[in-house]
Amino acid sequence: MSGFFGQDDFSRTALLLLDLQNDFLHPDGAYGRAGQTASALALVPERMAPLVDTARACKIPVISSHFTLVPGPAGEPLISPHLKQMRPFLGKGDFLAGSWGHRVVDRLAPSDYQIEKVAFSAFYMTRMDWLLRKLGIKQVIAAGIVTNGGVASTVRDAHVRDLDVILAEDGCAAFSEEVHKTAIESLKPVAEIAAVETIAAHLQQRSN
Repeated sequence: MSGFFGQDDFSRTALLLLDLQNDFLHPDGAYGRAGQTASALALVPERMAPLVDTARACKIPVISSHFTLVPGPAGEPLISPHLKQMRPFLGKGDFLAGSWGHRVVDRLAPSDYQIEKVAFSAFYMTRMDWLLRKLGIKQVIAAGIVTNGGVASTVRDAHVRDLDVILAEDGCAAFSEEVHKTAIESLKPVAEIAAVETIAAHLQQRSN
């Protein structure tokens, strides 16, 4: 068997937690305060917790990406026009680097490394590629939100960098189940797809 489930050595594997931040997921975060939530999104941290715990036990680095709004004049965030149109509620202090809202949710904290990002992909204009190369990573396990946005963009960017990708299907979510399923289907040519429980069980079995 080839691919992730044919491996015994995960010394060159990393777990990517994509945008699982308080401002996205916590009721007191930027999206929660604006009523921009979905039950599927809120379930992701709890679903991912066993896999995060397993990765730590197997000494697999956990890397979190953090969507970031950079403050401009008077502290108002510098927001791309398309994002401002879609999310007019975003304002001063939201997704601010170093703030509570910017951090990974408590259920999954702490990550070993944190990557600030300003667009969908965790590779775009970030140090992700540099970090993975320094760590000798050749394969990533990806999970997070939203499936059709940050997750899809990051998975595709990892693929074109010749990284092997396994996507935790139920460790991702979108604002609708239909969109989530469509995004997962579209990623099958560039990633191996499996359930969180299946991935964690394989890591545990091969690490014992």
